[in-house]
Amino acid sequence: MNPPTKGTAMHTDQPQNIAPNALPEVITRYLEAHRAKDTTAALSAFHPDATVTDEGRTHRGAPAIETWLTRSAGAYTYTIELTGASKIDTDHYVATHHLEGDFPGGVVDLHYRFTLIDGLIEGLLIEP
Repeated sequence: MNPPTKGTAMHTDQPQNIAPNALPEVITRYLEAHRAKDTTAALSAFHPDATVTDEGRTHRGAPAIETWLTRSAGAYTYTIELTGASKIDTDHYVATHHLEGDFPGGVVDLHYRFTLIDGLIEGLLIEP
């Protein structure tokens, strides 16, 4: 058995916890715009062919994502707090949020799983 080559880094698919302010700019821009209910700014963070999956429904392309953003902004009143972030690799990040509001259950922690391409969000999966 040969020893590992000097300088070879071990690859891991385990997420690395990062400070929330270390998330890529495009993710931060989306999160801030979504929190402010600024649909135009939030939509600007997405690739034109992006997909968003939320509550088991997938929304494909800018028109469908714009409809989802508009609907989700007005459906419930809630507070949202970014409680953690992790980096999977250079194109995959997770932002964890704590929500409290008038939605069914009233309290939930959600994981926003981002896939980036060309400096924009290509995919967003929101799940508990």
